[in-house]
Amino acid sequence: MRSPLSVAAQSPGQGIQGGGSGVGTTSVENVKDIRNTVGNVPLEWYEGFPHVGYDLDGRRIYKPLRTRDELDQFLDKMDNPDYWRTVQDRTTGHDVRLTDEQVALVRRLQSGQFGDVSFDPYEPAVDFFSGDPMVHPVTNRPADKRSFIPSLVEKEKVSRMVHAIKMGWIQPRRPRDPTPGFYDLWAQEDPDAVLGRHKMHVPAPKLALPGHAESYNPPPEYLLSEDERLAWEQQEPGERRLNFLPHRFPSLRAVPAYGRFIQERFERCLDLYLCPRQRKMRVNVDPEDLIPKLPRPRDLQPFPTCQALVYRGHSDLVRCLSVSPEGQWLASGSDDGSVRLWEVATARCMRTVPVGGVVRSIAWNPHPTLCLVAVAVEDSVLLLNPALGDRLVVGGTDQLLSTFVPPQEPAVQPASWLEASEEERQRGLRLRVSHGKPVTQVTWHGRGDYMAVVLATAGHTQVLIHQLSRRRSQSPFRRSHGQVQRVAFHPVRPFLLVASQRGVRLYHLLRQELTKKLRPNCKWVSSLAVHPAGDNVICGSYDSKLVWFDLDLSSEPYRVLRHHKKALRAVAFHARYPLFASGSDDGSIIVCHGMVYNDLLQNPLLVPVKVLRGHTLTRDLGVLDVAFHPTQPWVFSSGADGTVRLFT
Repeated sequence: MRSPLSVAAQSPGQGIQGGGSGVGTTSVENVKDIRNTVGNVPLEWYEGFPHVGYDLDGRRIYKPLRTRDELDQFLDKMDNPDYWRTVQDRTTGHDVRLTDEQVALVRRLQSGQFGDVSFDPYEPAVDFFSGDPMVHPVTNRPADKRSFIPSLVEKEKVSRMVHAIKMGWIQPRRPRDPTPGFYDLWAQEDPDAVLGRHKMHVPAPKLALPGHAESYNPPPEYLLSEDERLAWEQQEPGERRLNFLPHRFPSLRAVPAYGRFIQERFERCLDLYLCPRQRKMRVNVDPEDLIPKLPRPRDLQPFPTCQALVYRGHSDLVRCLSVSPEGQWLASGSDDGSVRLWEVATARCMRTVPVGGVVRSIAWNPHPTLCLVAVAVEDSVLLLNPALGDRLVVGGTDQLLSTFVPPQEPAVQPASWLEASEEERQRGLRLRVSHGKPVTQVTWHGRGDYMAVVLATAGHTQVLIHQLSRRRSQSPFRRSHGQVQRVAFHPVRPFLLVASQRGVRLYHLLRQELTKKLRPNCKWVSSLAVHPAGDNVICGSYDSKLVWFDLDLSSEPYRVLRHHKKALRAVAFHARYPLFASGSDDGSIIVCHGMVYNDLLQNPLLVPVKVLRGHTLTRDLGVLDVAFHPTQPWVFSSGADGTVRLFT
């Protein structure tokens, strides 16, 4: 039987920390002597029985009743001061309280000490059998009589071995062959091959000699300033030009020991030992043949090449912009708390609508018979009728919104639809969709009846879908897969693309299932755009990458473009021309030619054609949003300098 002390000693970590979870805790002094006599029988064999073994009298040792749940265990853990020193005896099933001596024994064994307190591991050793000759022997007992008589047992063994040798059952040892066991390794090898191998030997490259920066008294131009030192510390170790910081010392005696000496010697040994060296024949290749054959940009026109107009009027950075479906009007939202509506051809501000907060996103309804602009302000989405363009369209939009009849029993929705007051209607506001959480993006479906909203919150309600005609709101997801950055509707099929920080998920809205996961291999996805044909997707990221996905090809990126120096803020496709653009914090817009072929065997052709500059950097921010004209090869951009620019 294993005692409770042995149980605690064998698993001290679990024994003391784990508390009892059954009947009451008993002390070692009070428990009666219940000895389990099952011996070495595994206790797992008793799992299906009500008892756990037998005592000395042959009676069954029944398992204690475990009627306490986890809440009772937790309350016992809080209320019982001896909970931490209670262990369970597996042979009887009872909870045993360890005494102070047993707890001290367990702690000594845990710390690697001896179990006995009085044992001194450092006491002087007494060498009984020393090498010094003694006058008297240790024992002077006379020899036994059996040491003179031959052993009968050994005689019988020898006779059996002799009989086995005679019968051939035991083979006597053969004499060893005196010839040496080594041989010439290269005896059968061609001497020319040996010479060839020696010719291919490449000596290890020598270490680079130290330069001026490694001197104990380097010239002043090699010493880093405070800003350069901070920039050096923020760089990755593989990207640093020097792997040390140059220092100046008054004399050679003041130079301390080099901290990375052992590490650099070890890496040098690894390079010599693990990196094989082999002489390779130089391949004569024309460097021009290695450059991919791309068409010239002049053959890929039209695309925007120069700045045509600047739309000035906002007093703070312009976060977002959107173009009307016919391309005549432009809407922009700014941090100055206003939405401005511009005429594209003349850069004239037609209307200014104060919304009372930072405009995070703006989207013009793509349906040609509706004149609506969705504006994301704080925790609401405002639906504005800008009253621009055809009066029949403007009147038809108000008539469509006024024909809604609310149901008799309103359903519980994640957002509330509120009608605008008379004063707000004078400013153009028609509806307000309140969410209770900050709204970061709003985007329309291609048919103009549904819009998707991204909320800055945790959980499965980050994405909501609103239906304009029935004024209904729904949350399409049951659980969250990370912080959602962007959403986009598929232009052709009933798909919804959801971009989180590290991936893009493609959901089928009718089947309500996940269709595909895209892995952009970026640190943080910032923007998303879908090709008008629907088979290709581009993503921008804050680590200055633009990733092109071919949905028919793979879930891995087809091409990764690293043309920008800073974080990408926005990406966009042109609706008619094979163009896509990206805006970055470096103040530039890069326009690329992206031809997608109908032939599935031919990969898309991606060629950067123009770098457009015009925005000035403000607060380390550059271009915040880009959008293409729906019919012309023009691109609009909004920046942190408070301007909107048109490139044609």
